[in-house]
Amino acid sequence: MKPDPATGNGGEQKNLMMPVVQDRKAQICALLKSIETGEPEPIAVFNQQQYIQHNPHTQEGSEGLEELFKRLSQTSPRVNIVRAFEDGDYVFAHTEYDFVRSNIGFGVFRFENDHVVEHWDNIQPRQDPNISGLTLVEGPSEATDHNLTETNRQTVSAFVETVLVRRQFAQLEDHFEGSELIQHNPQLSNGVKAFRAALEERNGAGFTIEYTRLHRVLAEGNFVLSVSEGSRNDVHSSFYDLFRLSKGKLAEHWGTIEDIPPHSAWKNDNGKF
Repeated sequence: MKPDPATGNGGEQKNLMMPVVQDRKAQICALLKSIETGEPEPIAVFNQQQYIQHNPHTQEGSEGLEELFKRLSQTSPRVNIVRAFEDGDYVFAHTEYDFVRSNIGFGVFRFENDHVVEHWDNIQPRQDPNISGLTLVEGPSEATDHNLTETNRQTVSAFVETVLVRRQFAQLEDHFEGSELIQHNPQLSNGVKAFRAALEERNGAGFTIEYTRLHRVLAEGNFVLSVSEGSRNDVHSSFYDLFRLSKGKLAEHWGTIEDIPPHSAWKNDNGKF
């Protein structure tokens, strides 16, 4: 007798009460979309007892998050999840927020089992397209080359540590394919030359940036997000840089920079990172 798909060999009934594995990316997308809809159910993905909030503007605990989402939903917001990725217990998302003003942000969520227990983010105002006609959201959104996840993670880690933190600009071009780079930074144009000029403070755009520490590198396939600390125009800042890699080289870049408020203004004591 042929096995039945719903039974074991010989017709023995299989255990059909298998646990349902939740799609973590789908849960996070539903959570972010609930900012727009005001639906309370997606917030249940947070573990209220263990939740650690790293946004210094948001109070600790998921009760604070419920209050925040309810307040935001009353402003007729629009939320667009541009791209979302998963790396082990982490989900990271690139999102457009239209509240009182329009913002672009990255959110990072850490899971333990079925619940989110920790959250970080980095948000900046939307700006006009750069000189190459690009904003902070266009481009591919689906990860490929999953077998290269760890290799790509190491490539971005080396780039951030060597070029951005230690400022070894002579090695910058080694991480790109010739002079090619699709650049979504509002102040810069496409190409490695413009990127290097910005890092060397020869950008002419009225801003200077300095990376001092790499905190985290998250990856899925050919997309890698680095989370770093430093300063912009001498103001303590956080840098979230998303790279798309192609053939082992950095091919495309999106990023947000956010000022870190003084500790006296924080609504929790968990730190930005």
